[in-house]
Amino acid sequence: MMSLLSSLTRRAVLQAVAIAALTLTPGLAAAQSTMKLASATINDVQHEWQKVFAEELAARIGDAVTVEIYPASQLGAIPRMTEGVLLGTIEAFTTPSSFVTGVDPRFQALDVPGLFGSPDEVAAVIHDPAFRDHLETLYLDKGIRVIGAIYNSPTLMLTRTPVTDLARVSGLKVRTFASPLQMEPMKEIGAIPTPLALSEVMSQLQSGGIDGMLAGMPILTAFKFYDTAKHVTDLNFSHLVSMTLVNEMWFQSQSAEVQEAIRAAGRAAEEAVFDWGVANVESANAAWLENGGEIHRFAEDEQADMMARFATVGAAAIADQPEVMAEYERILAVLAAHRGN
Repeated sequence: MMSLLSSLTRRAVLQAVAIAALTLTPGLAAAQSTMKLASATINDVQHEWQKVFAEELAARIGDAVTVEIYPASQLGAIPRMTEGVLLGTIEAFTTPSSFVTGVDPRFQALDVPGLFGSPDEVAAVIHDPAFRDHLETLYLDKGIRVIGAIYNSPTLMLTRTPVTDLARVSGLKVRTFASPLQMEPMKEIGAIPTPLALSEVMSQLQSGGIDGMLAGMPILTAFKFYDTAKHVTDLNFSHLVSMTLVNEMWFQSQSAEVQEAIRAAGRAAEEAVFDWGVANVESANAAWLENGGEIHRFAEDEQADMMARFATVGAAAIADQPEVMAEYERILAVLAAHRGN
C-alpha cells in the first residue's frame, strides 16, 4: 500500500503541473465527453446519488457530458477504484470516507465514534454551506475534488452467530474498513479487525475466513447477505458518510460552464437523496427481518460502556494528527451551532 501511495503521490505532482498548464492555456484541453461514476455498491444511497446527479447534470448542460454509472464494483475492487480516480482512469468514485483514509488521513475526521447522534446531525454538517465549500477543495493536494457529500447509514455488525453482549465479540474476525477509527474500536472490544474490499466479503464469510463485518444495513440487504449470515448487532457508534470524488485534472479539463454544472448537480443531488437515504435505511431494516434476519442490541449499560471506551480510543487515534484534529474540531463547531450549544 505504501508503494502505491508513493507512486500516487508522484502522480499527483505531475497532475498538479498538468492542471497548471491547462489553466494557463485556455482552450488547450477540450471537454471530455464521458464521465464514468464508479462505486462498490448498488441500489443504495450512493447509487441513487449517481442517478440523480446524472439527471441534474443533463438538465444543466444537456449531452455535453455523458455520464456512465458503474455500480457493484464493475470497475474493480475498492482499492482499484480508489487508484483509478487518483490516476484519472476513472473520472469519479463514490465511497464511504473510511475507505480512503490511506489517501488522506483527514477523511478520518467524520468517523470518530459518537460524533454524530442522528442522520439529521450528519446533514447539518455536510450541508452547512461554509463547511461544504471547505470540504469540496480539502483534498485538492491529492488530485481529487469532492462533488458529493452523502449521508449513508448507521454502522452495524453482521455476524454468522448471534452477538447479544460484548463478551461474544471477543475473538471474532470482523471485516472493517481500512480506517483506524473502525479498526481500533473493534480491537478495544476484543474483535480481530480484518480490512477487506466489499467484493471479497461474501466468499470470506461463506468459507469462515471471517466471522462478521461492519457495514450499513442497505448494503447487507442489497447484496442479500441474509442468505449467508442472519445476525446483525446494532452497534450504533457511528454514521457512515459517503463522498463522490472527482479527478481534479479531468475536472480542470472541462469548460467553466461544465465545471459549475458538475458542482451544482452534485450538491443538488446530495440534498435530494438525503430523505431517500434515511427512508432506505428503514426499509432495509424491514427487509432484513422479512428475509429471516435478526437485529440485536446490547443492554443499555453495555452500550454505554462500549461507547465510553470507543470515545477514548477514537480520541487517542487522532490525537497526534493535527490536520485530522483540525477537521474534527471544525465539525464539532458546526454541530455545536446546530445543537444550539
